[in-house]
Amino acid sequence: TEERKFIIGDAPGHEQYTRNMVTAASSADAAVVLVDATKLDWSNPALELLVQTRRHSLLCKLLRVPSIVFAVNKLDAVADAALAFAHISRALETFATAAGIPVTAIVPVSALKGWNVVDAAAQPGWCGYTGPTLLALLETLPATPAESDLPLAFPVQWVEKFSSSADTSMGRRVFWGRVATGTVQPGTPVQVFPSGQTATVAQVLDHARRPRDIAAGHSAGIVLDREVDVSRGDWIVAAPVAVPTTLDDEFDTPTPTTCWPASRELSATIAWMDDEPLIAGRVYWALQGHRWVKAKVRRIVHRLDVNTLQEHDATQLEPNAIGHVELLLQEPLPVAPFARSRVLGSLILVDTATHKTSGAALLN
Repeated sequence: TEERKFIIGDAPGHEQYTRNMVTAASSADAAVVLVDATKLDWSNPALELLVQTRRHSLLCKLLRVPSIVFAVNKLDAVADAALAFAHISRALETFATAAGIPVTAIVPVSALKGWNVVDAAAQPGWCGYTGPTLLALLETLPATPAESDLPLAFPVQWVEKFSSSADTSMGRRVFWGRVATGTVQPGTPVQVFPSGQTATVAQVLDHARRPRDIAAGHSAGIVLDREVDVSRGDWIVAAPVAVPTTLDDEFDTPTPTTCWPASRELSATIAWMDDEPLIAGRVYWALQGHRWVKAKVRRIVHRLDVNTLQEHDATQLEPNAIGHVELLLQEPLPVAPFARSRVLGSLILVDTATHKTSGAALLN
């Protein structure tokens, strides 16, 4: 539009397309949850929302989509549009409050007639709504800020072993990838994971090989001050800083503080997308950044009922279910809660036999 550029991911509402929803929401700045008024008992003040509305709204919350908008559609096809919108809005607000979902707006629309989509409804104050149209609302929503205020984390995607331009890389190897968190700049002390080797950033190159500082969300080439063993899948992270245990005792031994702690034991909320159920004891490939490690499902803690939002004991997770699991990794990974970092706090699980993406795990 004249105001901004949009990239739209269209995720069908049917249960079997939950994987599409997870994929779209994982990097979205906003979500528009479409509610079909004709499929609800709109005349009932205590109407029940569709399961797919609950599921997708909950997934948007789990995947940290910052702006969630409900668009109530097909109100032109009901006998009393104002009453239907009032009852559906109340049901959405009640559900969102119980689930802890921050709702940006609830907008009545008619996609068939174009009311409140791009242009305002033909009837002023249609359905008692006087707010902006859906497009006008989307044009004002904030974009998700890059995680540049966090310590540096950089997944290595490609190692340029022999640079053809010595003047830009000092004759050393260049490690290319996209900065996940923080900002990389010359002089930054870093640690390579999993080897634990330390070095200092000597130079940072952008996509055109120009020296400059690079913030999270942008691609960069890193040149270190010395040669260390780095391969695709490794992480270059901010080096741990040693701080004294107390300020009064000069004889206290400094305690290392790790910027991104590594762990083999993970607790995660998982959206299960495989056709085969998730069972404790099974082993999958886990992918974080560009690093693959084996992951064993140690325990299924509970399954979430998307209708009541209650947690139930479970021995397995069926396709399209959401639950809480405990994972045991073959090797430690630098991790953070998903609420802190989208990149370091998320994994995908891949079936070792079929190579199908089986689940999306969000670390707690």
